[in-house]
Amino acid sequence: MHKKSQKIRRYLTEAGKILPRRITGTCAEHQRMLARAVKKAREAALINYVYD
Repeated sequence: MHKKSQKIRRYLTEAGKILPRRITGTCAEHQRMLARAVKKAREAALINYVYD
């Protein structure tokens, strides 16, 4: 799961927000999957909610 969190971090801004579709280049379905993965990783404490 640790390696997945590194991949997920690529789709976050420096502030910890999820990058929009127009920047990531993903389709709508995959963007929703990405958002779910980020939210699950946050709940599992693999990535932070907010970065300072």
